[in-house]
Formats: sequence, structure tokens, C-alpha cells
Amino acid sequence: MKNYKEKIAFRVDASNLIGTGHLMRCITLADGLKQKGRRTRFVSRNLPDYLCSMLKEKKHEVAQLPSSVSNIASDDLKHSSWLECEQEQDAVDTANALGGETWDWIVVDHYALDHRWESMLRHVAKKVMVIDDLADRRHDCDVLLDQNLYVDMQGRYAGKVSANCKLLLGPQYALLRNEFGVLHKVVKPRIGDVKRILVFFGGVDADNYTGHAIEALSRLAIDKFHIDIVIGAQHPCRERIIELCSAYNFRCHVQTNQLAELMAAADLSIGAGGVASWERCCVGLPSIVFCLAENQRELIEDAAQLGLIYAPEVGEDLTYAIETHTLALVENSNLRNFMSRNGMDVVVGQGLSMVLMSLAIVDIEIKEATLADSENLFCWRNHPEIRKFSRDNSVLDWSDHQRWFFAVLEDPQRVLLIGRAPDGAPIGVVRFDMQNNEAEISIYLVPDKLTSGLGRSLLLSAEQWLAKSYPNISQIKAYILNKNKRSSMLFSRSDYQIESTLYSKSLHSND
Repeated sequence: MKNYKEKIAFRVDASNLIGTGHLMRCITLADGLKQKGRRTRFVSRNLPDYLCSMLKEKKHEVAQLPSSVSNIASDDLKHSSWLECEQEQDAVDTANALGGETWDWIVVDHYALDHRWESMLRHVAKKVMVIDDLADRRHDCDVLLDQNLYVDMQGRYAGKVSANCKLLLGPQYALLRNEFGVLHKVVKPRIGDVKRILVFFGGVDADNYTGHAIEALSRLAIDKFHIDIVIGAQHPCRERIIELCSAYNFRCHVQTNQLAELMAAADLSIGAGGVASWERCCVGLPSIVFCLAENQRELIEDAAQLGLIYAPEVGEDLTYAIETHTLALVENSNLRNFMSRNGMDVVVGQGLSMVLMSLAIVDIEIKEATLADSENLFCWRNHPEIRKFSRDNSVLDWSDHQRWFFAVLEDPQRVLLIGRAPDGAPIGVVRFDMQNNEAEISIYLVPDKLTSGLGRSLLLSAEQWLAKSYPNISQIKAYILNKNKRSSMLFSRSDYQIESTLYSKSLHSND
């Protein structure tokens, strides 16, 4: 019996123009998938070597698309120049990079791609997830994640996605690494004086905001503060930044993997918007945020309006602006405490697990049913939606259920399993009736999980349990009523093959 692993592909780019934020949040999601044993592949065009190496070190597959020869903005999208070719060509290249396989999900995080590209990938991906921030184009997707916080969140995607698209909106879904969720539980809202200041303007910082911040902080009474400067490996002024930090006795961290700890230790941060804003909120770090890109302006202004960050207007003298606004916030402990508490209330660091659950990627614990499960099973078996697709759809009484339940528990050729989420909540029920090397399967989700999309995760987890517990079983069969379209789709998408079709006809009419 084949041990099936779900396959998830990512279409995302990173460069000095695009930055690394899109890639980094996809890596966070991919790392979460990898921890759950899923297969992942990144598809990118002109991805820098150091980022390819990072992905490979994390055991993600990498497929580089051919370099574009046109470099022409091909359509009306505002960021179309980011793609360096037409969407249609990129879709063909991406499909080729996926090797002729059918993937369970393709996750696309790219401002230059819209419903046209997504529709073209439907033949190689069973489902499409879009990660977006702009709400400026139409999408053909099953799930859309916008982890930002805007004043009008719910109306942003009206008319831009189908009615069946699952919307994951707001920073409660922010794709933060696991360490942020851990630190959120132990750090406290900031009170008292500022002792440590953290500067981080993202992985690229092409315009060297970091240099301006260093110069601004050097004008303050720097002996009062412990100052940490964080830059990416490809910062355009890397050597100069290191020299300045040495001269001013600031600590410089290049491509650090300790950013979460540095944020948790700091009392004030100076930096850019994007996902770093939610990382800082998660650990209660009040921050001065500067707009590095026009597509971040609305997000930054709305987050400031909601009391999550301090986002001052900047004139021509950036260094002076950083100096004066840093000094103002250092002296305003009430505002810092307000932002710290506000941020921790909004971002709790569970976004990754919530997104994985929405993708029906969840660790399901499979255990054999016990006598204590009888009452729950009775209620589930009698639920109208579950009875509708049973071979005998008549309502059960308690005594009949008890006789059936005890018989199943005592029969060595039958096993009744219950799948549960990590928090112990029941997800579904699976029964295997075994004979020789075959097992017939019966499966259903519990009533409050019927629309969760977790059927395949339950099925795969039960298959793995069976393969481990009964290694002599080499084949599983499922008998499905013709009207049960949902189960038919579940098994066909899980590599089951149709072997026969049963026809029936009633000889006696009720008329």
C-alpha cells in the first residue's frame, strides 16, 4: 500500500526590487508543512544563489525558471514588471518546473500574477492558495490569505474572488515562525525606560534606511542604550554598516537566525512594515515604522490608526526624522506601553497553525475507539448528514447501536478508529473490516467538521495507522453510494482507482 504524501508547490520570487518578504513568509509556511511530513517545492525566476542554498538546507526542492528574454511589463497589473515576462509564459514555465506531476496545492505569492495565471495552473494543482496584501486584482483560488490589518478588511476582496473562496483575513493568520508563538507566551508588555533599541529594515533595504538610522542613533546619548542593528547578507552597504557599528559600539547582526529573540529583548524598534510589523506586535515590541515602498503605505497608515505602530511622516531629512521621532517615543512610556499591549492582543503567534488547518494540513492522532466513545458515536451515526450516505439510512435506537458497537469492539477482523486534532477535538471516524490481505473502509467526518476539508487528512492518517498496525494488509477497498459525490472525490483524489460499478433496479413500484 502506497504511503501518500501531500505535495505543495510555491511560486514566489525575491530580488532587490521585490525584497525577500514574500519568500520568507512562504518559507515559514513551507517549514510548517515540512514538519508535518509534506513534500515542498519552490518555483522561482532568478532567485539569488544564497536564497537557493537556504531553501535546500531546509530540505525544500528548488526549481529555477529560465531567465526571461523580454523584461517587458506584459499587462495592466501595477507590478507586472516584477514578472519579467507574460503571465501565460510564466504559467507554462511553472507547469514544466512541476515535472508533469499533479500537486495538491500551489501557493502563489506574487503581485504580478492574477486569475489568468492561476486558472492556467489548475491542470497541475488540485487547489490554489493566494497570499496577497494589495487586493488590487482578481484571483481564481480556493484559499486567499491577507495577513494584514486594514480598517475595512471584509470589503477588500469583494468581487475579486469567487463565493467559494475561503478568506483568511487579518494578522491572526500572520505566517510567523514557531518561536514567535513561544515567546508570545512568556514576554510581558513593555513598561519603564528604554534600554535596548533594535533596528531592522528587512532583508534587502535597497535604499539603506539602516545607515540613516545608525547615524540618527549616534546623535543621541548612545551610552544610555544597547543598540542592535540587523541586516541581510546582501545589504548593499554591508561593509559600511559593519564599520559604523564598530565605531559607535553598536552590535551588528548579519543574516541572523536570532531575530525573534532580539525582538523579545528590545524595548523599542525602528524598522519597515511588512511581516516584521506582526513579528514585533507578537512579542510586544513597540515600533517606529517607516514606509519603504508605496504598496505598504495603506497598511502602515491603517495599523497606526489602530494603535499598533507609530508611523510618523518623514520630510526630506530622513536621518533627522529618525532621530527626533525616536527621542519622542523614548520619552513617551505611556504610548509605548499602549502599543505593546495592543500588538500582543492582536497577534498571538498562532497564524501558521491556523493556515495549515485551513489547508486541511493537520496532524491527526488515530486511536481505537473505547467504551467511553459509545455515546458520541451514537450521536454522530444518527446525524442526518451522516445517515444520508449510509447503506442503511434509517434512524438508530440506542439498544441497536450498543449491540453493533460491542460487536465491532469484540471482532478481531474489525477495527473502529477515531481521529483527533492536536487539541483532542474529534475530527472523524474510520472503520476497517479486514479479510485476508484486504480491508474495506468506512469513513466520515464528525458533524461539526463536515465542511472543514479534513477528510483527506483523516483518510491518509488512518491509512498510515493501518499500514503500521496491520502490515499484512496490502489493499483498501471503499464502497460508495452513487449519490455520495463528496466521498467519490475524496477517494479519487487520494489515488484510489474505480474497479467496478453496481447497478440496481426495483421490480416493484410503490405506486
